[in-house]
Amino acid sequence: MGRGKVQLKRIENKINRQVTFSKRRNGLLKKAHEISILCDAEVAVIVFSPKGKLYEYATDNHMDKILERYERYSYAEKALISAESETEGNWCHEYRILKAKIETIQKCHKHLMGEDLESLNLKELQQLEQQLESSLKHIRSRKSHLMVESISELQKKERSLQEENKALQKEVHVYSVKEKELKRAVLVLLQLVERQKMARQQQQQQAQWDQQTHTQAQAQTSSSSSSFLMRQDQQAPPPPSNICYPPVTMGERGEEVAAAAASQAPGQTQAQHRIGSLPPWMLSHLNA
Repeated sequence: MGRGKVQLKRIENKINRQVTFSKRRNGLLKKAHEISILCDAEVAVIVFSPKGKLYEYATDNHMDKILERYERYSYAEKALISAESETEGNWCHEYRILKAKIETIQKCHKHLMGEDLESLNLKELQQLEQQLESSLKHIRSRKSHLMVESISELQKKERSLQEENKALQKEVHVYSVKEKELKRAVLVLLQLVERQKMARQQQQQQAQWDQQTHTQAQAQTSSSSSSFLMRQDQQAPPPPSNICYPPVTMGERGEEVAAAAASQAPGQTQAQHRIGSLPPWMLSHLNA
């Protein structure tokens, strides 16, 4: 049979009450330990016995931290609840205050713009004029300050641009000098090349001229030699074909015979002497 429903009321028997307390206390602390481990929750249990004895359980024995966290949470919740109640009660009052402030700001704006000035008296108009003058002074001072700052910035930019311009001018000057030097070098090289070409042409012309003069000299020498031979042939009479040379003899008889032969053909001996004085290449030509 199952257990019946237990009536929740104070146990009158002191012994039974003490036994029930000890059982229920142990079960409560056991359940707290189980939920702390199974659900990874921070649990704190505080129990006082009828005699005033303390029984407690805390996760990882951090009762102080859990109680501090509980106090912070309860204080923040109480403060939030009190603030909500206060705000709910003061909403109407704050609305009226904000509405009045907006109306005054709008009136001041209109007055500053020169509108709705009929409701103002002389003193209020003077105050408005002073306020406008002070605001104008502030505006002008701020404007002048900004203008001075902009002018100083522009001057700095101008100086930097001037410096950059000077640097660029120096670079341009250097580049122009280098370009002139390169042009001069190129001109010098071109002149050298032209001179070399002219020298080569002159050498070629000189070689051609020398060759022509050599060939002309050879032609002249050959023509002069042939003309000389032709003249000699024309001047020299042909040798007689019927001359009989005497035999060579020794003694006085030989000398007489030689003298007689010389007296008989003087032209023939002169021709033979002239032919013997010619160079060998001419003699070979004549023999041919």
